Formats: sequence, structure tokens, C-alpha cells
Amino acid sequence: FSGSPYQPVIEALTNYPQKRFYNVSKLGGSKYVTLPILDVLPYSIRVLFESSIRNCDGFLVKETDAMNILDWKTKQNNVEVPFCPARVVLQDFTGIPAMVDFAAMREAVRNAGGDPVKVNPACPTDLTVDHSLQIDFSKCAIQNTPNPGGGESQKPMAKLSPLKVQPRKLPCRGQTGCKGPCSAGDSSRNSGQFSAQIENTPILCPFHLQPVPEPETVLKNQEMEFGRNRERLQFFKWSSKVFKNISIIPPETGMAHQVNLEYLSRVVFEVKDFLYPDSVVGTDSHTTMVNGLGILGWGVGGIETEAVMLGMPVTLTLPEVVGCELTGTASPLATSIDIVLSITKHLRQADVAGKFVEFFGSGVSQLSVADRTTIANMCPEYGAILSFFPVDNVTLKHLKHTGFDKAKLEVMEAYLKAVKLFRNDESSSREPEYSQIVQISLSSIIPYVSGPKRSQDRVAVNNMKSDFQACLNEKTGVKGFQIAVEKQNDIVPVQYEGNEYKLSHGCIVIAAVISCTNNCNPSVMLAAGLLAKKAVEAGLVVKPYIRTSLSPGSGMVTHYLSSSGVLPYLSKLGFEVVGYGCSTCVGNTAPLPEAIRNAIKQGDIIACGVLSGTKNFEGRLCDCVRANYLASPPLVVAYAIAGTVRIDFETEPLGTGFNGKSIYLRDIWPTRKELHTVEEECVISSMFKELKEKMEKGNKRWNSLEAPESALFPWDLKSTYIRCPSFFDKLAKEPVSPQAIENAHVLLYLGDSVTTDHISPAGSIARSSAAAKYLTNKGLTPREFNSYGARRGNDAVMTRGTFANIKLLNKFIGKPAPKTIHFPSGQTLDVFEAAELYQKEGVPVIILAGKKYGLGSSRDWAAKGPFLLGVKAVLAESYEKVHKSQLIGIGIAPLQFLPGETPNTLGLTGREQFSILFPPELSPGMTLDIKTSTGKVFSVIALFENDVEITLYKYGGSLNFVARRFL
Repeated sequence: FSGSPYQPVIEALTNYPQKRFYNVSKLGGSKYVTLPILDVLPYSIRVLFESSIRNCDGFLVKETDAMNILDWKTKQNNVEVPFCPARVVLQDFTGIPAMVDFAAMREAVRNAGGDPVKVNPACPTDLTVDHSLQIDFSKCAIQNTPNPGGGESQKPMAKLSPLKVQPRKLPCRGQTGCKGPCSAGDSSRNSGQFSAQIENTPILCPFHLQPVPEPETVLKNQEMEFGRNRERLQFFKWSSKVFKNISIIPPETGMAHQVNLEYLSRVVFEVKDFLYPDSVVGTDSHTTMVNGLGILGWGVGGIETEAVMLGMPVTLTLPEVVGCELTGTASPLATSIDIVLSITKHLRQADVAGKFVEFFGSGVSQLSVADRTTIANMCPEYGAILSFFPVDNVTLKHLKHTGFDKAKLEVMEAYLKAVKLFRNDESSSREPEYSQIVQISLSSIIPYVSGPKRSQDRVAVNNMKSDFQACLNEKTGVKGFQIAVEKQNDIVPVQYEGNEYKLSHGCIVIAAVISCTNNCNPSVMLAAGLLAKKAVEAGLVVKPYIRTSLSPGSGMVTHYLSSSGVLPYLSKLGFEVVGYGCSTCVGNTAPLPEAIRNAIKQGDIIACGVLSGTKNFEGRLCDCVRANYLASPPLVVAYAIAGTVRIDFETEPLGTGFNGKSIYLRDIWPTRKELHTVEEECVISSMFKELKEKMEKGNKRWNSLEAPESALFPWDLKSTYIRCPSFFDKLAKEPVSPQAIENAHVLLYLGDSVTTDHISPAGSIARSSAAAKYLTNKGLTPREFNSYGARRGNDAVMTRGTFANIKLLNKFIGKPAPKTIHFPSGQTLDVFEAAELYQKEGVPVIILAGKKYGLGSSRDWAAKGPFLLGVKAVLAESYEKVHKSQLIGIGIAPLQFLPGETPNTLGLTGREQFSILFPPELSPGMTLDIKTSTGKVFSVIALFENDVEITLYKYGGSLNFVARRFL
């Protein structure tokens, strides 16, 4: 802004003269930017504006960018603007390829004559190792253990209040270190002293509040995690030692989004007494969770994240901002998950894809920060870039509750009010102007689940039975299973652990309360615990073949479940803590018992999974579980008890309790008053404080892990986890003109809604897959394969895993299978084997796809994998925006059919060869001609949105572009 009338003003904060900041309301003096202009801007746009002022350098961020943001009302959707986030968050599945690329970049810079030590993140980066957990053990700690309430197991459990200790001696559970029975008077739950007693873990004996070791299940899973992932963990440990500006959060601390909320979030950054808003981008689409805390953040591709780590801004189209007005109060039976799913449906219908959503209205103040973060976390499911809740009094109260320093809170509040980023929840305050407004009444929301195949397909709980019946009748598709009428009531008997059970359509075989979306919300987790308590006391049980698990988002969740006294009741029903991290949601569930699997396959049973997560694609949890429903934690427990989704909770009992009494859901559902009482007692700031100390200390296994300290990583050629990738093999000093793609074969002909899971699966490695063959040749047994997500640091595994999803539907094959046709030979092969043949023959390949190619979680290997398979271009009807950017960032051309045109309308079979000519100079959104071997010529749109994307494509992707800065 040198010499500009818009010169930014740096001011001292009132009452805190040492604290300074850019006062964006006085940009060049109030005559240029008057207060009303900022008052009508959405709060999320104000954050973008402040960032553009603070980071303006005339090159990456220009003065015109700041002025375009200020003129948001007329410039929205018409201009691209850069954004420099305050920090980056990674999780290990998507973080390890980023760190491997950094290590490879150091190698490439050294080989090109540069100084490899200069290769470091320029933007503060936190990497949480949370996606390594697999459930190898479950329920083992509850078999043959004493009844948590004491007495004989066939009798009702003693009535145990969640907040009061029974006035008699009670035995502790067999796997704990607490030597019960002991006197109830020895400890008081209301003493406030238990927080100081926590040692290395937050687990307490739920009856005596004495520190105890981790449950046996957790310890066994932790041991397996460290053993299975030692190479990866050593690489992370090396990264933490040699790279500046990066911190590694070790395993068993919690999930990335939970850690981000509880530990990493600042709300306001302070660097050398200079203040600015906290903001973040991450390699996971659910980075959006922090928007519930008033922190602007969203998920981007791993390739773009690496560029941000190296000091480049994220570029986005100045978005529309949809104002979502919340009014009223939700019914007592509706949980935050019900609110989330209802808002998901409303916003998906409102078409908010590619837009910011910002919440306002009287209903916002009725939502806790936990509710807000749950809602914000689901925004990728309704297509928005992010869902923003501005900081208000509820936010400040939450921060105080979770241990924020009082002086820091005062500075935070003063700063946010000075730069007009604090939302006044009084009815007289002026609301910003939005692109459009969506009104939602919380009072109209009733309990819902989502499924059986997509998160946006919402089903009212009171309609669940009839809806599942309709799914059985419908043709195979997004909801239907097309089961013949005469087979819809089939029953398959099965012997399990000496007893006979009967499986039928709708039977539940997986029930998981997992570490995603809702574990940040104490009310829904405590609701599950209180429901379990009442269920056990009433004599209800869960069938033993159902794969139940509880994987909390962090130790804090276990802490308040334990201190509230509900954890043993969850365990009694089979919901044993299995560890901390993503598990069931990413396909890391332990295999179902063989007898159950065989029965499901024998009877072609539509078995169900119920989970409190965000992803329920068909086959994601287990290949034999075809119907998966997203539900709130208490409903997960309720359905597990019922054992089927074919139940009407209003008219049918969950089961039979003691004395043969029928028990209905309404009999055991906790009231809001109960929940609030327990939450106030158990979710306290001391828990956050203790957990922060745990994160900073790490754990014994991590602390004792050895790793090299050399500036360059010593690559082990025998390693099956970490390999130096080949992305920098052709590091070009200057950009080159795009090369023509001549006589390309179609590697895959795909339909609509191909997800990043289809392209690059994160779950287990099938024994018959190309990746399995590679690992077997390396001397590994199937038990040692681990998952694709865990092996993202090995390009050989990930390339072989590309398009290896068992549910991939390639039109060349005609049925779900990770196969394709190699047209020169006519062979049907694994996708990798066909691509390998094409590369040996020097034949380029492309992909044909339908609408919304690249849906789902942002995943850099969904672009890197096809690149290494030799894919030069993707030709689709439409794209998920993040994935489209990733394709450009790796050097694959994203091409789109003209409006109204599809492969079918053009008469394409996919068996033709395609030639694509690029002009010497590309321009944003230009049209290209494609000629096929049959003589057909048609036009497509090259989806380069700006000159930056064209430049990245010319350099062979963003990694090569950024690496060149170090030479």
C-alpha cells in the first residue's frame, strides 16, 4: 500500500498499549472506509479482508485484492482473491505424504545445488497422528468382569447415580488398577480434586475416582498401533526434530479436529504483541469444525496445503455468503446431531455448494459451542466451503470454561470488538447483509438418522422402519437394494459363542460411537452414557455378535464419561473404549466374526451398521455391510440394543427387561435437565488443562521412540512405509508449453458421484489387490498389510491402490470391481496392471466421468495416484472444486463437457482413442477441441480458473513450482 490513499493504520489496543494491530475500520482514515461499510460485510468476509491488509506484498497479495474483498457485495463470484491462513493443521493420513514430499524436496534441492536446510514450513503447522488406530481388540476388557453395579449379573444393577457415590462398598472392574472394594467416603465426586490426580491418562475409576491405568482394550490397541506403524512414527519423529515451524501431536492424544479445538486454537493470534485473527486450512475436509469457535478455516487438498506451508496463499473465488437464520429452541428429544442433519438437508436444498455459510439469529445463542462445532463440522456434507459462527458471549463463556487465561480473554474481546469481529447477540444489533438468507426453526427439528448410503438422505426416526422397507423394495441405487418381496422376511440362523441367533434384513452387526463430528459435544456423549445406564439398570442387553466400539475424540471424552459414572454401563453393553483416533469411520473396523459374515453372505442379508460419524458410503465400514446409518450417539446405543433398524420406537419395545417387562425408548431416554446437570459437574476447565499437559508431555512410547537427526532423511530402500516419491524427478527451471495428448486410451469410464474413496481408498488392503501383491513380494503377511491410509508415505503402494475400491463401478466392466480393460490386448486387469502396460507401451491415458467427480474428503493421493498411473487428463461432466484444484496442482488437466453434453449424447463408448491439442498460451476457461480415432470432434472446457492455475499446470504442478523457489 506504499503511497496509496488506503494505507493501513496500525493502532495500540485500548487499555493494552503494548498490543498492536491493523485497524481495518480506519484504512487510510475513516473517510475512505467508514464504519457502515464494515458493519454490513459478513463476519467471515471481514476475516478475509483483515488478512489481505496484513499480508499485502504487491506480489502474492495485491492492493486490488484487498479492495475487491472490501467491495464483496458487487465482486462476489466474479474475482479470485488470495488468503493467507494463520496456520495449517494436518492429520497423519494426509500429513505423511506432505512431510514425505518435504523430505523429497530437500533431496531434490540438494541435488540441484541448493541448500536443503532452507526447506521448512513458512506457515506454523501442526500434525496430529490420529488416523493410525485400528480396532484389533474390542470387548476383551468386559468379558467375565464384575457387574459395574455389583451383585449377580442376572439381577438388576444397583441404582447408581451419575453424580453420587453409593453409600456401600462396590467392587471395581477387573481390568483396572483400583483395588476395590473401598469406602465410598474415601473420595467425593464434587470435591474438585480429581483433576489433580490424573497421571498419564484421563481414565479414573468411575466409583472411587482414583487414577487407574488405561483399560486393557486401549493398551492392546495402542501396542498394536505403535508396532504396526513404527516406520511412519519414526519418520514423524524425525520431521519434528529437523523441520522448523512444525509440531507433531503424538498418537493416542486425540483426533485432529478435537485437538484443534481443545489445544491448538487461539481464536486471536499474538506474535510479539501483534494481534490478528486465528485462521486455518487443513488437509481434511472437516477442518471446518473450528468455525464453530469463530475461527475461519476449511479443508483444502494436500497439494495446496503444502504450498501454504511454504508461504503461498490459498486462492479462492470471492464467495457468496449465505446467511442461515436460526430461530426457536429444539425439542428435548432432538440432539445436536438431529440439528446437524436437519440443517444439512436445508442447506443442501438451498444449494450452498462453493459458498460460505454464516449463522445468525436468536437461535444461535441457544446453541453451545459444542453444538456449533458439530454443525460446522458437517458443512462438507452439504457442500459449503465453511460454516461460520462469529465469536460472541457464548464463545467467550466456553473459552473461560475450558481454561483460557482471564487476561488473554480480555485482550481477545477488546481486539475482536475493535476490528468488528465480535457478534453482539442482542436483538437490537445490526446483522450483516448476505447473498441470500435461509431460515430454519429449531423448534421444528425432530430426531433423524441418515442413510443407508449417503449422509444427505435423512430419515425421521419415527419413519425408519417404513423407510428401510422401502429401501428393500427400491431398485438398486442411491437408497434401494432391490430385494425380492418373497425374500424380504428371510431369516438365517447362526451359531455364535454357543448360542443360536437369527439374522434378517435390517439386522445390526456394527454399532460404533466413534471419534468424529459429535465426540466434541458433551451433551450427546453423556446422553449415550445415561441411556446406557438406564438400559442396563432396566435389564436390557446387546447381542454379543454386534461389533460395538467407543472411540472417543480425545481423553477428555473418556474423562467426563468416567467421572460421570456412565462409562461402565457403556462397557456393559459392549461399548468399550478401543482407543483414540479415527477407526470405524475410515474403514478400520475389525472383521466381523466369520460365522456372522458367512450367514450374511449365505442369505444375501442387508446387514446394517449404525455409527455416530460423517461417512456412510456403501461398503466403507465392511464389505458385507451394505446399509449404514449415521445417528446420534444415544441412538447408536438404542439401535444396538434393539438389534435391528426395522423397529418403530414409538410402538415397539427395545427389548424385555427384568421381570419380563417391555422397555421402550421413552423409558430410558435422558432428559435435558439430567444432561445439563451431569455436563456442569463433569465437563470442567480442569479437564482441558490436564489434557493440554498430556499433549505437551506426549506418552512413554512416543518419547522413547528413536529417530535420526540428519538434515536429509536416510531413505531405507527396504521400507514399505516411506519411499522417496518421483514427483521432483523432472524439476523444470522454466515453465513449458502444455504438451498435446495424442491417441490416449480411456483407462476408466466412470459414472456420477465418484468419490475420493473410490479413487484412493483409505481402508484395509484387499488380499487380492495389486498393493497386496507388492507387499507380499516384499515379504509381508496379510496381517502386516495395514491400511492404505497408513501407507500414504509409499508411492508404490498408493499407486497400486489407486482405483482399488471394491465398489468402483467401471462401465467397461459392468459391475463393482477395481478392474478395467487394456484395449490393445483386450485383457481385463487390475487398474494398476492395465496402467502399467499402457506406460510401458508409451500410450497416455485419460479418464471419462460423469457429474461431481471427486466428491468426499479432500485427498491428495486421489490426484497423485492417477498422475503416477499416467493419467494426463480427466474429462467429466462436473467436478468437486477441491479435487479439481488438486488435479491441476499435480499436473493433470481437468476438462469438462460443454453444458448439456455427456459421453452418451456425444455417442462416446470410451473405447476410442482421444487426441487433445493445447494452444501455446492457455487462458482461463478456454475451450479445447478433442478428436477421437473414429473421426468425431467435440469441444470441452479447460477448467483453469485463473492465471495462477495455468502457471502451476505449466510447471508440472504446485510442488515443482514451490520447490524452484529454493534453488
